[in-house]
Amino acid sequence: MSNYPKEPEFEQAKDEILSTLENSKLFEKEPDLKKVLPIISIPERIIQFRVVWEGDDGKANVNTGYRVQFNSTLGPYKGGLRFHPSVNLSILKFLGFEQIFKNALTGLPMGGGKGGCDFDPKGKSDNEIRRFCQAFMAELQRHIGQDTDVPAGDIGVGGREIGFMFGAYKRIKNQWEGVLTGKGQTWGGSFIRPEATGFGLVYYVAHMIDYASEGKESFKGKRVAVSGSGNVAQYAALKVIELGGTVVSFSDSKGALVATGETGFSAEDIAAIADVKLARKDLTAAFETRSNLKSGDFKYVEGARPWTLVKCDVALPSATQNEVSKEEAEALVDGGCKYVAEGSNMGCTAEAIEVFESLRAKTEGKQCVWYAPGKAANAGGVAVSGLEMAQNSSRDKWSSEEVDRRLAEIMKNCFQNCLQTAEAYTDFAGLPSLQAGANIAGFVKVAKAMKDLGDFY
Repeated sequence: MSNYPKEPEFEQAKDEILSTLENSKLFEKEPDLKKVLPIISIPERIIQFRVVWEGDDGKANVNTGYRVQFNSTLGPYKGGLRFHPSVNLSILKFLGFEQIFKNALTGLPMGGGKGGCDFDPKGKSDNEIRRFCQAFMAELQRHIGQDTDVPAGDIGVGGREIGFMFGAYKRIKNQWEGVLTGKGQTWGGSFIRPEATGFGLVYYVAHMIDYASEGKESFKGKRVAVSGSGNVAQYAALKVIELGGTVVSFSDSKGALVATGETGFSAEDIAAIADVKLARKDLTAAFETRSNLKSGDFKYVEGARPWTLVKCDVALPSATQNEVSKEEAEALVDGGCKYVAEGSNMGCTAEAIEVFESLRAKTEGKQCVWYAPGKAANAGGVAVSGLEMAQNSSRDKWSSEEVDRRLAEIMKNCFQNCLQTAEAYTDFAGLPSLQAGANIAGFVKVAKAMKDLGDFY
C-alpha cells in the first residue's frame, strides 16, 4: 500500500513509461537496469513553501509554492515554473518526471525538475504580479543556482515574470548568474528561446514525415491542426506555414477557432492571436476584432477542441495535458490524420495513445498514424534553455541563425535516437514506436549514469 496520496497525473506519467519499458526487450537485454525503477520514480527532493504577497487593495494574499527537484544525475535540475490555480504536487511530479527523460533526449547535461504555484496571473495588475514574483523568489532563491537548479517559464510564466524573478534573485544574492532561462535579450537571454518549442516540434515532425514517406513528402501541402494559442502553438504554426503547410485551427480553454476554407490561418492572423494572448484575453477577442477572422472562412466553436472539427494530415496538441481523448483520437484517425506529435506535455490521454499505437502496431508498411510523445517532440524548448545556459556560462551570445542551427540538429538527433532505440528494443511491422523509443532512450541514459554514480548497485 502506497504512503502517498492519490496523484493521478503523476501515476499516469509513471505508468506510461514503466509499461513501455516492461513491454520492450530492454530488461531481457539489460536486466540490471530494472533495479532503478523504484529509485528513479521518487524525487530527490520536494520543496513546498508559502508565498505571501500584497494585493493592490493592501490586503495580504497567500499561495503555495513548490519545487520538485526530481533527478540531478545528468546535470543541474532543469524545468519550468507554472503559475496556475490547478498547480499541485501530482501535476508537478508528472511534469518533473517527464522532464528527466526529455532533458536526457536533448543530449545536453541537464537533470529534471519542475515547480510553480497555485497563483493565477489572470486579472492581476503588473504591480501585483511583480510583488508576487518577488515574494515567490524570496523563498525559491534558497534552493536554486546556475549549478544546482535552473528554472524556466511555463504556463502563466512568461518574459515579464522571469524578469521580475531574475531581478529579485539578483538583488537578494548580489550576483548575476544564469539562474533562470527564458530571459530577455538584453539581460542574458538567447535568441530563438520563445520560438524553440514550436520550431523544434515542427522540425521533429518533418523528420517523421520524411522517414515515413521515404523522402517523398514534407510539410508542403499538409493540413495541420494545432491546439492552444500560446507560444508553442503560435511558433509551431508559423514554422508550418514557412514550410508550406496550412494551419487549420487554434484553441484556448474556452473553445476552438477553426478554418472552414482552404487557405487556413496566415502569419498576420497568428500575429493578431499573439497580441490577444499577450493581453491575457480569450481567443474570441481575436475572432471578434480581426476582420478576416470574422469572415466565413473561420468559425469559433465554444467549449470545443479542434480534433473533431477539422480534417488534417498532422495534429499538434500544444495546449495542456490530456487534451486528446480516445474519442478525439478516433476522430483524427477517421479524418485521415497521419502524424500526431505532442507540443504539450502528455497531451494525449493513455486511451488516445492506445488508439494510435494499436493501429500502428497492426499496420504493415508505413501508411498509418504515427505518434510522437511530448518528451521527444517538444524537447526543443528545454534544448534552447540548455543553449542559453551554455551562453551564460561562457559569457557569450550566439546569433539567431547559430541557435536555430543547433536546435535543428538537436531535434534531428533526438528523432534518430528514438527511431534507432525503438528498432533495437521493440518488434514492429511497419513503423517503429516513437513512444517506446523515446521512453527507452531517455531511461537508459539516466539509469546507466545513476549506476555509475552509485545510486543503485
